[in-house]
Amino acid sequence: MTTMALEKPPHTRNQKIAALADQCVQCGLCLPTCPTYALDGNEAESPRGRIAIAAALARGDAEPTEALRIHLDHCLGCLNCQRVCPANVKYDELLVETRALIGPSPRRPKALLAMLKQPTLLRWADRLADSTGLQSWKQRLADRLPVHSAWRAALQTWPAPERASAATAPLHEHTDQPSVALFPGCVASVEDEAAERAAITLLRAAGYRVERLPAFCCGAMDLHGGDMGTAERLAERVRDSWRQSGAKQLVTVTPGCLGTLRRALPEVTVSDPVTLLAQRKDQLTFRPLERRVAVHFPCTQINVARSESALEDLLRQVPSLDIAVVPRPPHCCGAAGTHMLEFPERAARLRDGVLGQIARLAPEQVLSSNIGCRLHLAAGMDAQGSPWPAMHPLTLLAQQLEISP
Repeated sequence: MTTMALEKPPHTRNQKIAALADQCVQCGLCLPTCPTYALDGNEAESPRGRIAIAAALARGDAEPTEALRIHLDHCLGCLNCQRVCPANVKYDELLVETRALIGPSPRRPKALLAMLKQPTLLRWADRLADSTGLQSWKQRLADRLPVHSAWRAALQTWPAPERASAATAPLHEHTDQPSVALFPGCVASVEDEAAERAAITLLRAAGYRVERLPAFCCGAMDLHGGDMGTAERLAERVRDSWRQSGAKQLVTVTPGCLGTLRRALPEVTVSDPVTLLAQRKDQLTFRPLERRVAVHFPCTQINVARSESALEDLLRQVPSLDIAVVPRPPHCCGAAGTHMLEFPERAARLRDGVLGQIARLAPEQVLSSNIGCRLHLAAGMDAQGSPWPAMHPLTLLAQQLEISP
């Protein structure tokens, strides 16, 4: 299988960035879709402004000073701009290459991110938090930390233990069934474990053979943080793990991993499980549930996975479920990978807009597919005293699944 090298000689990267930037026709159609432009009303905080900054850096017309690079660091990578661009500018590639050119930000919370990327360490921290009753005193500890501290933001988003349970599909796998490998990731393998189990149950019920790959970081944090060396090492680990699986396609319950997995495995079909499940919805039967749910579609589900319609279609298979989709705009909840840790004040402002939209829907529960979005929204709901529990949509679907003997 052909592999894709992420690391490139500097002169090649400069030329690539300049070529990508030249595709932009400066029409401005991206501006109304950009959450950071809406937040600041500053051209430098828009896709068009960031493309101009990237071009200047690549051509040597500007230096990556703190005042200049902050606008690139503020970008959420939501890709709303790329979705509406009439010139088909590959903004995702331009952003990744430009961040690689200037290198990781000195503000990045290296120790915290290193912990989040280690599932074993994160699971140990979860057990410690549970045994010490962290949920009851985490805010008092957070209040002792600086307002802009990444550790403060991490404490505030630390989840309560998830007690959700779901039916388990009987294991009737046959060699003629299509095989699927499930990539657990790092944070999601621990904090979204219920969704992972749900995905396996649902996929098996729909007639797929499922193999769970080892849990490790796909490299998304490093790729979007400008650390291309580490991102490439993790991409190679993804490729090794995939080759050993022998599966035909790859899925992940976290849309935020999709783009990085597709970059590491350009010849492999990498998708959201709901895409496969929606194709076989006639094989799934769900028990009724009288509940009003607000469905939040993460940016990556809309702009990378493009599976929002499939998910809504699946949820509508649950009888009596009252589904209300969170409107857009707002364009992004502000989680955006590590953005909620590095820029907690900005992330909270973006989150407030989304929570306002959710409140207008008056739900009993909030569903969101991306673990970062869900933790970020849950922290905001806790701060506001909102009574809506948050859950991955796959967990709800598995709970309502009718299991045939």
